[in-house]
Amino acid sequence: GKGGVGKTTVSVNLAIALAKLGSRVGIIDGDVYGPNVPIMLGIQTQLGTDGEKIVPAEKYGLRVVSMGFLTNDDAPVIWRGPMLHGVINQFFRDVRWDDLDYLVIDMPPGTGDVALSLSQNVPVAGAVVVTTPQTVSISDTRRAVKMYEKLTIPVLGVIENMSHFVCRSCGHEADIFGKGGGEKFAEQMSAPFLGRIPLYEPIRIGGDAGTPIVVSEPDSPPARAFITAAEQVAAQVSIASFSRLKTIPLMQVQ
Repeated sequence: GKGGVGKTTVSVNLAIALAKLGSRVGIIDGDVYGPNVPIMLGIQTQLGTDGEKIVPAEKYGLRVVSMGFLTNDDAPVIWRGPMLHGVINQFFRDVRWDDLDYLVIDMPPGTGDVALSLSQNVPVAGAVVVTTPQTVSISDTRRAVKMYEKLTIPVLGVIENMSHFVCRSCGHEADIFGKGGGEKFAEQMSAPFLGRIPLYEPIRIGGDAGTPIVVSEPDSPPARAFITAAEQVAAQVSIASFSRLKTIPLMQVQ
């Protein structure tokens, strides 16, 4: 939904956390116009093929595909909707993903073409919605939740990012963007609250340097928060998948 709330940071750290928990995980950088997943993972490469399909890049136990591997760093991507739809489809259909448990898609801001492409072409398990505690962020996030409802994509839960600032020197906490907004929003939307991620300088440093906090400081409170959120996401995916199975009619054999 809202831009600037740390969706890519959350996507990358959640994906690595799921891999650390023993799952086979891939990540698609769905923000074709502003692909930042390669930066946050510290990957500089060009994608190759095995003669049949695109071979994803690999880092920190993840398989990764991004438009950032296909363009120069400073080259703008200027595409209309159908072209965007085509590349997202290609990331799903023409990549050698090989038996993944989870495929995480880092979504672009807004409620546009990528979400529509996903709903039309892929059996999406669900959406994890990211917000900061402040009212402006929650307002945009509410629109994202309504979009997913219209697309019949379950909302697996809400993560409150930048929930409070933690001073590295003294440990003091300050509620820069307000307090409790994400949890209250989750209650209003009848969605699980998956946890709070603090505003912690090493998260930003690690994202810029290509070493996410779950890798650089695995025992820190923010990293543990991501691990806990990943456990809850996995549980919600299982619940959503079971609910979907119950709605599939059984074939009657006579």
